[in-house]
Amino acid sequence: PASSQLGIAIGTLRAGRLGGIAAWLGFTLPSALLLIAFAYGVSEIDTVADAEWLHGLKLAVVAVVALAVWSMAGSIWNDRNRVTIGIAATVVMLLLPGAVWQIVVILGGGIIGLILFSGSNKEESKGSQSESSRSKFGVLMLVIFFVLLAVLPVLADLSDREDIDVFENFYRSGSLVFGGGHVVLPLLHAETVEAGYIDDDQFVAGYAAAQAIPGPLFTFSSYLGSTMNDGKVYGQRGVSGLVALVAIFLPSFLLIWGVLPFWQKLSTSTWVRGAVAGINSVVVGLLLAALYDPIWSSSVITAKDFGLVLVLFGLLAIWKVPPWAVVIIAAIGGYVIEFV
Repeated sequence: PASSQLGIAIGTLRAGRLGGIAAWLGFTLPSALLLIAFAYGVSEIDTVADAEWLHGLKLAVVAVVALAVWSMAGSIWNDRNRVTIGIAATVVMLLLPGAVWQIVVILGGGIIGLILFSGSNKEESKGSQSESSRSKFGVLMLVIFFVLLAVLPVLADLSDREDIDVFENFYRSGSLVFGGGHVVLPLLHAETVEAGYIDDDQFVAGYAAAQAIPGPLFTFSSYLGSTMNDGKVYGQRGVSGLVALVAIFLPSFLLIWGVLPFWQKLSTSTWVRGAVAGINSVVVGLLLAALYDPIWSSSVITAKDFGLVLVLFGLLAIWKVPPWAVVIIAAIGGYVIEFV
């Protein structure tokens, strides 16, 4: 999650690790609490599956994600190699859906990026003796990051405990997303809807709510945690939502604190830049695949639906209407197209 990690980095550089935590809380907690409250509200509704406003929100999601794909492709797919890598990732994910293949595709993108976009790197940066302790702490954070990424899935399989499985799902989602924002949707959908913890209507309703409030999109995890199995994974909705929130952002802290001591050297490495270029190209492809399935395929059913999507996309892309206003318009539009 790029915006959240930037905030953590600024807070850490300004006031140490406690400053990083404080910056994250200030940036994240307001929207997380609003989404947990929304989860409580949705739980009081007997069924949202056939609600006209929910259908409108589904179409708003199509427009928002389409705009995200459009914007990211315009900035990242800037040559034939990157476009080809992204389209190949899209096709693979449409043919072989699932979280495991998402990981494979991301790793493949990094390897291809190393081959195509890296060159010789002759610049070196020597660290001073005063940086030694920070470097050791950075190594420790990176070790913890990779150990958790490897060990948590094994613990979840061996223990067969729902609480460990949910924590691992959100931790892995936070670990494998590059750039943040809408890119996290395919992973979260796989770990919640496809895993059977919530249904697609609940997922879409929460995503639309996340668009309607300020703050980073990753706080969507707090809604999901509060909704999965009626919010009973960790006893109460609020607690479950906060645990999911911590799990998805924990990789951000570990990576920022792990990488900052080495950033001067890493930032000059053409190998790092090449791998990131390949991964970013793949990420746009993953989001494009998610735009079709499940977002488009489960939402755009009739010509009227497509018409409303075009209106909402125009409001976002051309008229620059804020997403929260588009979400409200979409909910009203759901009622309108029902009676047209």
